[in-house]
Amino acid sequence: MTGADSANSGGRGTEGAERTFAALPPARGRGFAQSWWGQAWLKALEDTALDLQQLKKGRKQARDGAVGAVSVRPGRITAVVRDTDGTAQRSDVLLQQLSTEEWDRFLDMAVERAGHIAALLDRDMPPHLVEDAAGAGVELLPGIGDLEPECACDAWDLCPHTAALCYQVARLLDEDPFVLLLMRGRGERQLLDELQVRSARAARTQSPTEATAAGGGTAEEPEGIRADEAFGARGILPPLPPPPPVPEEPGLPPSLDTEAEPPPGIDADALEFLTADAAGRALRMLLDALSAGHERQPLEEQLTTRQDAVRLAASTDDPLIAVRLAGGTGRQRAELDLAVGAWRYGGAAALAVLEDEWQPEPEALARAKADLAGAWEDSERPRLRAGAGGRWTVVGADTQLRYGRDGRWWPYRRAGARWAASGPPAADPASALASLRAED
Repeated sequence: MTGADSANSGGRGTEGAERTFAALPPARGRGFAQSWWGQAWLKALEDTALDLQQLKKGRKQARDGAVGAVSVRPGRITAVVRDTDGTAQRSDVLLQQLSTEEWDRFLDMAVERAGHIAALLDRDMPPHLVEDAAGAGVELLPGIGDLEPECACDAWDLCPHTAALCYQVARLLDEDPFVLLLMRGRGERQLLDELQVRSARAARTQSPTEATAAGGGTAEEPEGIRADEAFGARGILPPLPPPPPVPEEPGLPPSLDTEAEPPPGIDADALEFLTADAAGRALRMLLDALSAGHERQPLEEQLTTRQDAVRLAASTDDPLIAVRLAGGTGRQRAELDLAVGAWRYGGAAALAVLEDEWQPEPEALARAKADLAGAWEDSERPRLRAGAGGRWTVVGADTQLRYGRDGRWWPYRRAGARWAASGPPAADPASALASLRAED
């Protein structure tokens, strides 16, 4: 049996299980592994290497950022590693998958000890989890000789390219031990689903109701601490740890540029764009939630599909994305450009002023006319022609004022046959019109 056959003989039901991580920046000034399991990975690599010079070269290549996107799948990790002269080498490292029986023992062990599941969900792999797995006959971490290199450079043993790949993977393991479990044969989603099924089954077989019905006795008092007792002891309990620091920028989305073709109907480029957008929005929502007085702010209204398409278009300069968003919302490209311009001045409120057909109620119309009447001295008052939808056009000029539902005035300028938003809103019409004149 070859190394490739051996590496793919244990897991079942893992077809399509693959994660790809974008290339990491150079690792200058920091170690490759901070976690104890990441260090154990590197120890397996360094104990296996026959030529320490090759290992040293690989460590330098990884530190210099020569390792491209890393693909992780059951039994194998893959990346393209570039030499100093720019030559690219495809490098693979194989690791034996766990058998179905080993996975069953590991999952049964994890269900019996809820702390193990909680640790994994917290992206932690405590030593006692690995020890308990070993006690069940399951070796999670690799040992001497378990990492089998394959490289396009035709080296018969560990080469700088495969060594660089292993050093890079140590950084990934630091962040997420599920990477190791995927190499051993099971992806995160599959593992969590199986744990949930086994946990539910264990809960059913151990429920007090079933135990009473089967034995005819009284159900035992459930284990744990009463809520009122725990609350009464709150003064002597240790304080909760501080929350983790807020990241300075959104996390990197996974790279979908892999050798495997995406499933039918999945557009990898569009998916990458949307995941990057979701990461950015999540960070902004977190920063808003932590800001002072956030609890007193009104909830934002959910955007419609047409509004969200404009928001997405405003966040990118990619013309191909803009074309697709225009077509998906029934707009011409020129119409989408006008919508994006309005969005950048005031979001959904500005977009509504551009696109919505709105006739002010009599009370709102009276307020608008009062604003216009008091905004200028008689000698400075521009000639305005009233139009539908709370719009007043300056006679003899390609400028216009629009009155929004929020009671603010929005400056507009003619752009060919259409009107385009030309600035942020103002509380009074004179200020809005003055911003147009300042641009002339």
